[in-house]
Amino acid sequence: MILRFTVTLFNFISNPKLTRSPKNFNHLVSILIPARNEADNILILLESIKNQDYQNVEIIILDDQSDDETFLICEAFSKIDSRFKVVKGEELKKGWLGKNFACHQLAKQAKGKYLLFLDADEEIKDGLINNSLYRMQIGKLGLLSLFTNQVTISFGEKTIIPLMHYLLLNLLPLRLVKLSNNPAFSAASGQFMLFDAEVYHQFQWHELVKNQVVEDVEIMKQVKVQKLKGEALLANGFIYCRMYKGYREGLQGFSKNLLAGFGGSILGLFLYLFLVLAGPILILCYLNFQLFYFAITLIAFSRIMISFLSGQNVWLNLSLHILQMINLLVIAVLSIKKSLNKSLIWKGRTIHT
Repeated sequence: MILRFTVTLFNFISNPKLTRSPKNFNHLVSILIPARNEADNILILLESIKNQDYQNVEIIILDDQSDDETFLICEAFSKIDSRFKVVKGEELKKGWLGKNFACHQLAKQAKGKYLLFLDADEEIKDGLINNSLYRMQIGKLGLLSLFTNQVTISFGEKTIIPLMHYLLLNLLPLRLVKLSNNPAFSAASGQFMLFDAEVYHQFQWHELVKNQVVEDVEIMKQVKVQKLKGEALLANGFIYCRMYKGYREGLQGFSKNLLAGFGGSILGLFLYLFLVLAGPILILCYLNFQLFYFAITLIAFSRIMISFLSGQNVWLNLSLHILQMINLLVIAVLSIKKSLNKSLIWKGRTIHT
């Protein structure tokens, strides 16, 4: 617990956030959006891109075999602004996962100096692109990934979604993604992946990880393996995402990725859960109240720091901590069960066999 608190403290002090750029850029940026059954979400993203202060962009949306009106909505929008284009995706090829194949197809059509992959359920703010290009240039990066600010509306979402930043900032010193060449210090979010186009086309990152569930982290590892620079930062209010709508969808979505985030190791996940969930209880039962209060203090201060870093409600996360930890256990059980039953399904596709 002290080690995890130290990691959180390091993240809080180092403040790994996207900062404002002192310069203005005008490079062509290809914004690439894979979309499968996103008719209810994608207009918010398209409007936010259209109204962005950074105008030298091309936007390509790939309709990935949607069953809803995603293509028609995007086609109608593209008639309003010529920078937007929507294309039909190919049938999923054997050996690929859906999103990875969609991103691979999008990259083939892009003409920009930079390739920016966004998810369809996001909303971007002024400054995002220019500030990100500044990070790319000063860091000589092949990849910049941002962890978006998460929007939670229902009570069920509030008991699940904050776990993403909690796990990330409680386990990994985020600055080490850039500072260390060790692939073990890798983190990334597929919700925002900005690549140097020349480097991307050289290595074909999505093809390298075509069958990986947690493709974002695997790409960051590959970037490091190739002795290139990658950086992962918190979005700092420049991009927002409502990942899942409601409690049930949140459970299904997180259980898709949790075990893969521990390298597929059931033992590793169990060990983490034991330390995080059972640790304070064991201290209370077998040691003494003073150590228990010390443990609770570490947890509380960790939640406070992580909430401030991620732009979340501090008091809400403190009051819901126990419920969030229970949900973490539920998600872990679901993730392990799906893995053993080979039944990881997302948006109508089996993503793990």
